[in-house]
Amino acid sequence: MTKRSDAAGEFSAQERAAMKERAAELEAEAKRAKGAEKAAADEAALLARIEEMPDGDRQMAERLHQMVATIAPDLSPKLYYGQPGYARAGKVVVFFRSGQMDKERYSTFGVSAQAALDDESGLWPTAYALIDPTEKAWEQLGEIVRRAAGDNSA
Repeated sequence: MTKRSDAAGEFSAQERAAMKERAAELEAEAKRAKGAEKAAADEAALLARIEEMPDGDRQMAERLHQMVATIAPDLSPKLYYGQPGYARAGKVVVFFRSGQMDKERYSTFGVSAQAALDDESGLWPTAYALIDPTEKAWEQLGEIVRRAAGDNSA
């Protein structure tokens, strides 16, 4: 049983501590809910952008979206300069740019400095041109996504 303080209507130190603890729990729950809402909104915005893409680019972006979701589910979808990107801790790791929307000859799959692709040679690509990739090219992209999503915090 919890002891009340001597003054009428005052809470004991134990009661105040319990209330503070519960308030912290409610605040943490609210932040988690906001985070989930934000993640859902980010993905919805990304999927809407993909839907707006012209034929060809839309199919590539859809396939890449499925690939990232399967290979690197810890990367979060978000728009990156108005194009699909996939981030860890808010920082984009890989992204897709629609060539047709950018009025360019080809679309681009790219990786940011957050990608774990460093090569001991000191040279590695950070972007790839895409024009109707073959199955072999998709396999290579899958491997790049897998490597890029690796934890490079070591």
